[in-house]
Amino acid sequence: MARSRPISSILRTAGLPAAAIILMAFFVYYAVLGPNGILAYHDYQRQLVQAKSQYAQLDKQRATLRNRKDLLDPRHVNPDLADEMVRKELNVVHPDEVIIPLNK
Repeated sequence: MARSRPISSILRTAGLPAAAIILMAFFVYYAVLGPNGILAYHDYQRQLVQAKSQYAQLDKQRATLRNRKDLLDPRHVNPDLADEMVRKELNVVHPDEVIIPLNK
């Protein structure tokens, strides 16, 4: 005659393997679908490409500003840049120049 085991005995015997399987499933889920998982890798690559292009644009702008700063060095100012800035700020022109207005 078969002996039936009480349910608490079955749960006690199967509890540790079930908890281990649930824990492994949890880690697998986050390894694949989590914020740092395999599927998020492509989004990180896209963000990296965008950041690199933005960095290149800012680096170009920084080089332009550095060049302009070097041209305005008080020890040796570039005469063309100084003339351009003075004319722009004071709104003056030479008598022999022609002004062509641009529509914005």
